[in-house]
Amino acid sequence: MKNLLISLDIGTQGTKCILFDESLSILASAFEPSILVSPKPGTVWQEADDLYGAVVRTISSVIREKNISPSDVAAIGLDGQMAGIMGIDVQGQACTCYDSWLDTRCAPYVKIMREKAGKRITELTGGPVTYTHGPKILWWKHEQPEVWAKIHKFVLPHAYLVGRMCGLSGEEATFDYTHLQYSGFGDNKNKTWSAELLREFDIDANKMARIVSPFDVVGVTTREFARQTGLIEGIPVVAGAGDTAASLLGAGVFEQGMMMDCAGTASVLCSVVDSFVPDLEHETLTMVRAAVDGLWYPLAYINGGGLCLRWFRDEFTGTPHMDYDQLEKEALDIPPGCEGLSFVPHFDGRVLPSNPHIKGGFIGLNWKHTRAHLYRAIMESIACEYRYYFDVTRTLYPRRSFEQLFAMGGGANSPLFNQIKADVLGLQITTCEMSDTSLIGSAVIAGTGVGLFSDCKEPIRRVAAPGRTFFPNSENYEIYQNNFKRYQRALDAVAAIYKP
Repeated sequence: MKNLLISLDIGTQGTKCILFDESLSILASAFEPSILVSPKPGTVWQEADDLYGAVVRTISSVIREKNISPSDVAAIGLDGQMAGIMGIDVQGQACTCYDSWLDTRCAPYVKIMREKAGKRITELTGGPVTYTHGPKILWWKHEQPEVWAKIHKFVLPHAYLVGRMCGLSGEEATFDYTHLQYSGFGDNKNKTWSAELLREFDIDANKMARIVSPFDVVGVTTREFARQTGLIEGIPVVAGAGDTAASLLGAGVFEQGMMMDCAGTASVLCSVVDSFVPDLEHETLTMVRAAVDGLWYPLAYINGGGLCLRWFRDEFTGTPHMDYDQLEKEALDIPPGCEGLSFVPHFDGRVLPSNPHIKGGFIGLNWKHTRAHLYRAIMESIACEYRYYFDVTRTLYPRRSFEQLFAMGGGANSPLFNQIKADVLGLQITTCEMSDTSLIGSAVIAGTGVGLFSDCKEPIRRVAAPGRTFFPNSENYEIYQNNFKRYQRALDAVAAIYKP
């Protein structure tokens, strides 16, 4: 069996590895949960050795499960968490932890960057300043000067792992262009580092890794990595992409006007366009460069939106926990608008637009509200946040028609959640039946990088499988107009309470 592809997703919840054949059929898979270190609120990291160990073990598992010949593996592709960053030394070894996108210790530097050059950063990078690379890099520079001195390059977690697989030095480290919008210091339109922004914040340009395409083959597996995993030395490894960019590619989101709801740990809403229009007015949408060069994903997300539903299940449904289907069955009987109840899903500050003073909470509770009301209110709040993102998208692209939304991720398995979003947005929603779209995307990027596929779109079109469609209910849409206004007022009220 020739031309096999190994694909890895370095996710927040865990590392998953899938072994694909060249028709993108799954031959074997393995998953290992992440170890998130969070000693106090606002502090979240992952240890570099934990990330690498999970990659080694999951690859070993799929090789053993299928008992394949390692020489049949044509390429390896990875994707990973996008908004966090880590530092490596001159040998390419980690000298920091992975500073997670969930970590908010860099909040003071978010404020500094916004005050000094916020509009200019958005104009150049395509993304407003929030808890992403720029403020995190400044945090390491000013709060950890001894560590700063050891950092040769800043890299993404999947790029660090590519380096470990291939024995790359710090100087050979890469930064793929699907992350430039989160960099704080990039010129996204031109795929370069911005000398202007680096100079403004006194960041040594030599600490920034070379910018590459996700499809670039950047190295081959070493003898040591082969020994650890059961592979062979010399397998090509591509630079890889961010998990959202890989997911959107894998789901077939590469036609203009398409929209996608990535309903996972983070709740992400994006669309597909062919022009770079930074959101200077609202500072809400981030212009993510697609893996397919020339396309862009205007995107915004709730930092941990999907976690709100899990938090509620884990903390308020007893032991053992209820499953989501049971909670959804209860919530089906609750009328749209939850009889005056609102929820704020920003437990650690609003990311887009950035507002660290907003905290999570239920607003409008009275004696008739039940567990079902609370659960449905969480869903409705995420849909209302999406409505704001959608309104901004239409403002930036007034001549573009957005009529259909595709949904993927764990949240897309909920018929109620999909219907609420359809009703709030006034859009037809179709679920994406393919699971593991980020892994499909990374496999196709790897296969295209080594010439197995001549076009990255065609193999995905062959396996694309649309699922159930949800149509907006006009009566509910009218109800949710008032609900959306109430949600916006709730955000303002909460921010006023917690602002120092």
